[in-house]
Amino acid sequence: MCPGDCANFANVHDTRCARLSGACLEGKHETMTRKLRIAITLAFGALVLFTAASAFAQGSHIGDLTGNAKKGKDYYRRYCIGCHGVNGDGQGENAPYLDPKPRDFTLGTFKCRSTPTGSIPLDVDLFQTIKRGIDTTAMPAWSPLTDQQRADFVAYIKTFSSRFKDEKPDAPIAISPETPNTADSVKRGEVLYQETLKCVQCHGATGAGDGPAASTLRDNKDYPIVPYNFAERTRFKCGNTNEDLYRIFMTGLDGTPMPSFADYLKPDQAWDLVHYLRTLQLNYKPKHGTSDEQAAKRKPALRPPYDLANSRD
Repeated sequence: MCPGDCANFANVHDTRCARLSGACLEGKHETMTRKLRIAITLAFGALVLFTAASAFAQGSHIGDLTGNAKKGKDYYRRYCIGCHGVNGDGQGENAPYLDPKPRDFTLGTFKCRSTPTGSIPLDVDLFQTIKRGIDTTAMPAWSPLTDQQRADFVAYIKTFSSRFKDEKPDAPIAISPETPNTADSVKRGEVLYQETLKCVQCHGATGAGDGPAASTLRDNKDYPIVPYNFAERTRFKCGNTNEDLYRIFMTGLDGTPMPSFADYLKPDQAWDLVHYLRTLQLNYKPKHGTSDEQAAKRKPALRPPYDLANSRD
């Protein structure tokens, strides 16, 4: 072999070695990339499972009942998904045809609560809403369900919003004993309604929901919303008793233009307003055996705000 051939051989050898080394490095890089992708995928999967497990672990507690979110999910998919949607955002297939729109659970904001405005509700508040339904909306009363099933529902509904994991509900608003329903009480309530609190601006002079501001009202998702019509109805969105009406004044209906008057009304003033509003309900008839004297002797509803055994729809 001549010197020139030796030189060519050396060059070819070096080129082949360089190519082999490059291929080896590329193979190692590809292997490391594949392992990294697998590790990231496994870590993400573990995070998803942990997040789901944490959400389901929240549960609910209503009296002696403990709700199971996994069971609640099955009930939700059967009964609720059509309106509230698979993600609980109020975007179910029926939602475009409903007015008012279904509740967006992901916001963690609810009308019917016993807690102050801005607070998440107690578990029992959601429980009672499911049982009672919400009047003037498409939300029915799920009274055929058992208490345990309703508790499971509550546990699952809470998984839609991180607020239930990150926040604790405030203590419920205390309801003082009802004052006597007298002509003077009604008159004081009328002044509060017509002048002091300006309720007339939304609900109208006769309580028919036709106040000058009624047509401009919108909820927290910018949907039009109408004020409650006292003249036509006897049941409220969040109950039907005097205590329920008192509670609405003090908590407000979060997500709607109805504010809380807890900072503006003393307990006796709130009862005056209750008594006056009852006079606007043309079809209201007090239940037999609930006289003014008996109402005034009722004990205040503190914690819990509802008696599960004797709750009224």
